[in-house]
Amino acid sequence: MKEIKAIIQPNRLARLREQFRRIPDFPGMTVMHAEGSGYHPGKPHAAGIKGELTEFSKKVRIELVVPDEEVDRLVAIIHDVCHTGRAGDGVVWVTPVERFHRLREPLAVT
Repeated sequence: MKEIKAIIQPNRLARLREQFRRIPDFPGMTVMHAEGSGYHPGKPHAAGIKGELTEFSKKVRIELVVPDEEVDRLVAIIHDVCHTGRAGDGVVWVTPVERFHRLREPLAVT
């Protein structure tokens, strides 16, 4: 299993959700509202600490835990829907999941 996390533009969420709904047996995702600031070479920094602490843009963070064989397809969908080529499009990354358990199911002790 792998965990896919992505920070995306909020206006891309509806279209992304629409694409995911077309996938049979889609495992679901968690969506959180976030604010952040990325690395943009050549962009002037805010003056003073107050500016540094308040100059964030609205983003959406999504998280999915998926079988290994689905990772490439889902990352490609995220990229295709969320990529515009402009600064601030967001990021996506994949990490291994050591253990996964649905709380509705009985816990198997190993």
